[in-house]
Amino acid sequence: MNVNPVKGMREFLPAENRLREHVKSVIMATYEQQGFELISTPAVENIDLLTNSEGGDNLQLIFKILKRGEKLQLGQPGLTEDDLVDLGLRYDLTLPLSRFYANNRSKLHAPFKTMQIGTVYRAERQQRGRYRAFTQCDIDIIAEPSHIAECELIQSTAKVLCSLGFTGFKVKISDRRILSTVIANAGFPVDTVAGICTALDKADKIGWVKVENELLAAGFDQAKVRVLLETIRGLCIEDLESQGVADDIIVPLREVIAITTAQSNSQYEIAFVPTLVRGMGYYTGMVFEIETGGLGLSVAGGGRYDNMISKLSGVEVPAVGFSIGFERIVLLLQERGFIPPRSGKRIALLYNLEHDELAAILSAAEEVREQGLQANTIPARAKLGRQLNQLEASGYDGYYTLAKQAVSWFKGK
Repeated sequence: MNVNPVKGMREFLPAENRLREHVKSVIMATYEQQGFELISTPAVENIDLLTNSEGGDNLQLIFKILKRGEKLQLGQPGLTEDDLVDLGLRYDLTLPLSRFYANNRSKLHAPFKTMQIGTVYRAERQQRGRYRAFTQCDIDIIAEPSHIAECELIQSTAKVLCSLGFTGFKVKISDRRILSTVIANAGFPVDTVAGICTALDKADKIGWVKVENELLAAGFDQAKVRVLLETIRGLCIEDLESQGVADDIIVPLREVIAITTAQSNSQYEIAFVPTLVRGMGYYTGMVFEIETGGLGLSVAGGGRYDNMISKLSGVEVPAVGFSIGFERIVLLLQERGFIPPRSGKRIALLYNLEHDELAAILSAAEEVREQGLQANTIPARAKLGRQLNQLEASGYDGYYTLAKQAVSWFKGK
């Protein structure tokens, strides 16, 4: 029998889990200090909610759940997948949050500042670094129409990264409507704007040459493509008005960039990046992404999604969210050799059942724990010196024996 986890799923050893729980605790403590409240939503949602959303490519990656019992009538002819499925696993935390708010709106205050930490599922093609189940950490501000929401989300997420030892990262900011306006004004058909935006969003990752090749392969005129790319590559905020971008887009963007730059205290950079659009189709305005310094890796992203909740509740509710790339943060800390601090000193209580009574072993362990130490009962081996070296290497601070009835500390502990 195959005892490996299912492809794309993972299991974690104690040391890995300690790091993951440390990162979670830093995230939660920081967000709580910023006024965000923790909620939980189910991993399983109705399939109609998932498939009728604007999740971009994620709609092709939904784990679908077959109907059960009497609902599952496999014997009927002409059945399609839609006839057999009624539930699915969430592919992100934003859609479940929108349903949660629509369902509980009367019980929640406004604006509602919330955080979620949970597992999401995507049927990714198996490849290195791509997982089918992974942790997301989101903060959202709902029912706040002003751009104080964007400022708070950026500041709070940056605080988390700084608390975890990251500095010199770049917060990229734009508004989806900027790129759409520039593309439309360059003479491209309206029904092609979304596809062109998606191609341009890859510029930082694949380079401008490959973006140009992708647009040419899609059948666009070479001259028009080159003029568009030249315009966008040199685009700065001062140029937006001349490109036909509306003031109600430019003014808030300038304000958010100015405020968040002042809040950064030069620990990180705030940058206007016009090609940033983010992949989710539900974003309606300002979008942002955090890139780690020098590596070009995105570790957080989000934006404003003012229409999603209204589609579920029938009431207009503005909303903005920011999601931390938890798995990437953990990976970067592992690569740095980061070891999370323990809550107390860790002691190995060594016993020998040939001459140590069971009751005495357990009583001694409790006495050690009452001193505020972590005590783990472990059988003593014949080669004690080798065992002590192994214990020290695995993170123990000392050991205790019933014969000595005292803690012996390892050197430097």
